Amino acid sequence: MEPKKNPKADLTRNSGMYFVIGLAVVMLITWRALEWKTYEDDSNYDFSLNVEDELDEEVPMTEQIKTPPPPPPPAAPEVIEVVEDEEEVEETVIESTETSQEEEVIEVDDVEVEEDFEDVDVPFAVIEDVPVFPGCEKKSDKRACFNEMMQKHIRKNFRYPEIAQEMGVQGRVNVIFTIQKDGSIGNVRMRGPDKNLEKEAARIISKLPKMTPGKQRGRAVRVPFSIPITFKLQ
Repeated sequence: MEPKKNPKADLTRNSGMYFVIGLAVVMLITWRALEWKTYEDDSNYDFSLNVEDELDEEVPMTEQIKTPPPPPPPAAPEVIEVVEDEEEVEETVIESTETSQEEEVIEVDDVEVEEDFEDVDVPFAVIEDVPVFPGCEKKSDKRACFNEMMQKHIRKNFRYPEIAQEMGVQGRVNVIFTIQKDGSIGNVRMRGPDKNLEKEAARIISKLPKMTPGKQRGRAVRVPFSIPITFKLQ
């Protein structure tokens, strides 16, 4: 027996396709709802912020403000009034410095003056009476004789240190010593390029003889003296 129902009238035949289409439509509506955006009204926008500066426009230079010159000084009065000085000036009374007979007069010879003479070193160049090197006692120019005898003493006692010769050391040693108040030599100081040369210079100075001390104002004083000793290899 054949069924009476028409197969074309079956509503469930395309239900799966309708479900898919409906689902797609719902998803599309949901997506559009999520992506929906609103914008503010542009009528209140401040167009002044977008105005660009015209770089080619010339800006007028401001005029320099000139300060007015200072007013001239007031003119001096033509008439000078002379005001009389009515103040009384007290006269200065100068008293006499003469002593009366009742006052005791001290004679100058009775006053003892103590000479304040400090014990200082007097340089050789400025001392009044230079130290006398032995052999210069009868010389008129004792200063020149002293220098000449010093050079002779150095040449006579000069000896080049062997260790300095082997090392090739040479140079000048500045020697400073003091002629004491008793004529002896003391306070010897050296400064040179090598210790061996300084030691030899000290040995030469140590052999200086005792001298007549230098005098300043008639009193014996210490006299510093400096002399260079040159060591040069041949």
